[in-house]
Amino acid sequence: MKLHELKPAAGSRKASKRVGRGSGSGLGKTAGKGQKGQKSRSGGGVRPGFEGGQMPLYRRLPKRGFTNIFAKEYVEVNVNRLNIFEDGTEITPELLKENGVISKVKDGVKIMGHGELEKKLTVKATKFTKGAVDKIESMGGKVEVI
Repeated sequence: MKLHELKPAAGSRKASKRVGRGSGSGLGKTAGKGQKGQKSRSGGGVRPGFEGGQMPLYRRLPKRGFTNIFAKEYVEVNVNRLNIFEDGTEITPELLKENGVISKVKDGVKIMGHGELEKKLTVKATKFTKGAVDKIESMGGKVEVI
């Protein structure tokens, strides 16, 4: 097969419907919008959540609590996930991202104490739990808060 012989699979490229292009097209005259009414008009229709003038659900329900806009969001990593690294490795958030342990560093990385650690590592992170610190230091590793 050569480049000039390539063509899309049969039926994968469907032409879009051309509305309002004559009665022979099957979508002429009212262009599939029916007769009259709000939805048939140009720019017509209602906003999302509109219930015909009835008090909408999002306004009927009570509002509770608040969202702290200053809250920090940490990516949590358990110590057993750190076993993929070699002995003596210095682990940073960037290294965790490169190796696919985390997908993105938000406001920092928090090391949690779930699971067992089998390597001696130097771990640099924003936060640590007590259990995580105990497990890292019991294996002879170091903990550094950045």
